[in-house]
Amino acid sequence: MTAPVRRAGVFALICTFSLAVPLFGPRVGAALAGGILLAAYVVTDGPIFELLAYPGDYEDSRLYGLITFVLSGVALGLMATAASMPVAVFVGTLLLVGFGNLGEQLVRLRTERSVVRVGAFCLAGTAAAVVGQTISHSLASNVVASIMPNVIFLAASGAFLAALLRDVLLRSDDPIVVLSVGLLLWLLAELEPSIGEWEILVALAVTIALGYASYHLETASIAGMLTGILLGLLTIVLGDYRWFAVLISFFAIGGLSTKFRYERKEALGVAEDNNGARGSGNVLGNAAVALVAVLGYAASDAGFLPWDPVLLLFAFAGSIATAMSDTLSSEIGSVFETPRLITTLEPVEPGTDGGVTWQGELAGIAGAAVVAGIAYGLFPDVGSTGVAIIVAAGIVGMTVDSLLGATLEGTMLGNQGVNFLATLSGALISAVLVLTFPVIA
Repeated sequence: MTAPVRRAGVFALICTFSLAVPLFGPRVGAALAGGILLAAYVVTDGPIFELLAYPGDYEDSRLYGLITFVLSGVALGLMATAASMPVAVFVGTLLLVGFGNLGEQLVRLRTERSVVRVGAFCLAGTAAAVVGQTISHSLASNVVASIMPNVIFLAASGAFLAALLRDVLLRSDDPIVVLSVGLLLWLLAELEPSIGEWEILVALAVTIALGYASYHLETASIAGMLTGILLGLLTIVLGDYRWFAVLISFFAIGGLSTKFRYERKEALGVAEDNNGARGSGNVLGNAAVALVAVLGYAASDAGFLPWDPVLLLFAFAGSIATAMSDTLSSEIGSVFETPRLITTLEPVEPGTDGGVTWQGELAGIAGAAVVAGIAYGLFPDVGSTGVAIIVAAGIVGMTVDSLLGATLEGTMLGNQGVNFLATLSGALISAVLVLTFPVIA
């Protein structure tokens, strides 16, 4: 057994102590955490230090990695005992991160393939979180069978988020992973989505299959794949498959458009890096607003927000229409050699931020129309007026993206920031138009 596996095993054991809270109460849990923190502070060298130390711990001969990890668990424990975070979320989060890491390290003994290791982390983390939540609910005298679909949903969502964060952060940043996963699962638990056991299993199968397909086709990196899976799962469970169909239309068509005349884009120097595979930043820049709209829809549907859920549906569609319009206008318009700066209409070099072509503009309008058409076919609330609103939102958002690219990108904003603000503008325009015109009865 290698040192990384032994280290992961110790951390998994430490995470198991979180079960002391539902088993024996918060005081016992606090005493165990205090004992571990004291031991981590006292141990400054020797085999135990070598086993548990992160690379940055050697400079001061202190197990800061372990200390901050335990403190992140203590912070969640305080939320579970002093606030309204469910104890099951606290336990499930710690077991997820600890045993997910152990599963990944065990698989690493056999293969260095990143996608396999990430899969092992998600599988082991999900299983551990399900077990932890189930034990916590049973000790609280909850009917486990009736809440099992939500238990699986929370466990899987947390595992994908944790895997994503671990892919883009350092391994020593696990305290950030613990807190981020715990807060997300707390939010999702409060929304109390109503799903069946087979529904969540089918949703997982669909999103994982499509996510892996995007990775295999090299339209997404591992981080992009994980982001897409998480977004898809949340969209299906908190919205439904109709919302997912709108979302996946962007990922599918937008991803394929990246491959459109890729050699030509490489020759012009405007091709996406990593052979066109989109990472988590690109996916989130284009879909973060849509995710917020889905969460807002679930919250308003549950009575936490006073907004009409249909308003958030149009905000969602407007943001996706913007993302589709912008992606198609960039990926198709970039192969033409005579773009013009949107602010002055002067000719600029291909790839210049804010440069547009008439071919790209037409492609962007067509992309918004595709999203509007899908929404029209799936949602009764989207009539002919709704189609016009979604197309208009996509065009406005695409234009905002070009204007920001010509004025602020590269100085005050990065590409992902521009994408986020553009999709936000598309969502807001869609919502404002819905309130202005008689779409909502």
